[in-house]
Amino acid sequence: MIKTSIAWRNAAAAVALSWLACGWLASVMPAAAQQQPTPAAVATAKELLAAKNATAMFDPIIPGVVQSTMNTFLPTNPNLFKELNEVAGRLRNELAPRRNEIVDEIAKLYAQRFSEAEMKEVINFYKSPIGKKFVNEEPAIIDQGLQRAEAWSRKMSEEVLNRFRAEMKKKGYDL
Repeated sequence: MIKTSIAWRNAAAAVALSWLACGWLASVMPAAAQQQPTPAAVATAKELLAAKNATAMFDPIIPGVVQSTMNTFLPTNPNLFKELNEVAGRLRNELAPRRNEIVDEIAKLYAQRFSEAEMKEVINFYKSPIGKKFVNEEPAIIDQGLQRAEAWSRKMSEEVLNRFRAEMKKKGYDL
C-alpha cells in the first residue's frame, strides 16, 4: 500500500510538473506556433510518446483519481467500504480507455512544437540501442534525482531556518 501510494505520488508529481512545464511553454509560444497540428503530426507524436515510454506515466492517473474519490467518502461512510470498492472497480474499468484522452492532448503539444521530420529523428533515437538504454535508465535517474532533490531541499531548509534565527538574533529576537 505504501509503495503504491509513493508510486502514485511520484507519478502525480511528474504529471503535474509536465503539465506546468507544458502550460508555461504554451504561454510563451507565439500564437502562430500553436496552430492545430495535422492528424499525421499527432500520430507521429503518439509514436514518439510510445517510443520514449512516456505514456506509462499516465497509467496511474485514473486509478488514483478513482481511489482518491472513494477515500473522500470512506471517513463519513466506513460501513459502505464494500459497496464503494465495487463502484471504484467498475469506474476504473469503465474509465480506463479515457487515458487516451490525455495521451492525445500531450501528443498535440509535441506536434505543435516539432515537425514530423524532427519527431521521426527523435523516434529513431529512442529506437536505437542508446535510446532504449535511455528509456530504461531514465525512470531510476528521475526517482533518484527526486530523492536527492528532497534531501537537498531539507538541508537547504534547515540552513535557511538557522540563518533566519541568526539574523533575527542580531536584531534582538530569539526565534
